[in-house]
Amino acid sequence: MRPTAKFSISFGLVTIPVAAYTATDSSASVSFVRIHTADGGRVRNQPVCSIEDIEVSQDEIGRGYKAGDDTVVPLSDADMDALPLPTAKTLTILAFVAGGDIDPLQMGKGYYLGVDSPAAAKPYVLLRDAMERHQRVGLGKVALHGRETLAMIRPVEGALVMQVLLWPHQIRPMDGVLPEREVEVAADEVAAAEDLMDSFGELSEDDVHDHYREALEEIVAAKLADREPDFKTDEEQPAAEVMDLMAALQNSVQAAKRSRGEDDADGETAADEGGGRGGVTVLSGRTTKKSAARRSDAKKSTGSATKKTATRASGTSAGKKSSGTAKKTTSGSGSSSGKKAASAKKTAGKGRRAS
Repeated sequence: MRPTAKFSISFGLVTIPVAAYTATDSSASVSFVRIHTADGGRVRNQPVCSIEDIEVSQDEIGRGYKAGDDTVVPLSDADMDALPLPTAKTLTILAFVAGGDIDPLQMGKGYYLGVDSPAAAKPYVLLRDAMERHQRVGLGKVALHGRETLAMIRPVEGALVMQVLLWPHQIRPMDGVLPEREVEVAADEVAAAEDLMDSFGELSEDDVHDHYREALEEIVAAKLADREPDFKTDEEQPAAEVMDLMAALQNSVQAAKRSRGEDDADGETAADEGGGRGGVTVLSGRTTKKSAARRSDAKKSTGSATKKTATRASGTSAGKKSSGTAKKTTSGSGSSSGKKAASAKKTAGKGRRAS
């Protein structure tokens, strides 16, 4: 692997000569070429001089800076080397911050950084170990491929990795993205969403497989062999509009469990317990300690909102019925511990009457 750039990392008075290697492989992604649909011929991008209207070879192509509508100023390699920028040959670390402080929207291309001389090995390892122990990443500026850019340095599996960052002004504002009106979400809906998040489990090898590229290659192979593509039929996801958010969350958890071969032995329907909405299946039983703790925290954090909702609903019988249903659903209706307690109480009552 050949380096794409060489420079030094300036860590205070410590200088670390490094070589940057491209960390990603763009050739592995799906790419297409443009063709003439009439005969299938390739449509090529040919460099043509706008003045002479002739094709230009690669060694005759230089760089120019557009200074106006029609004004282009030629810039040679000597002009670029003469830039009075310390970042032209050095990445000066300006600050160390927590990795979570970096907005992922700013992250661009990644590079592996390797030592460029035997003497750089010790300061290289020193910087790597210090960032690992301090749990910080380095931020600095460097001139790369003819332009200055922000950069982040972080330790990854024993090596230093540089991530090019966009400038803050390159991130567009979120005007018109957020909902136009404020939306309130109930505590039990948040708890149900958290249960759904827990049900997803860990990523599998199949999850990070490029199925799109595989399917595209099958289409190409089928066309070359003059046959129909052979695709595996997967279960289609429902595309219907979600009318009941809580029901959709609960059904999604059950679907996730079924996809992993997990059966909910204690599962009961809302119609059986009288606590569901329109006969929708309600989750019950397997509530983990973590999930129970989250639900308790959610109830505390939204206590005032719940009281306001209960106050508005107290004026109508429908509101009371809805509140009772939500309370019964949240408390884990259908759990085996609740049934055992009720059975024990009933047995104790019979014993007292018999005596």
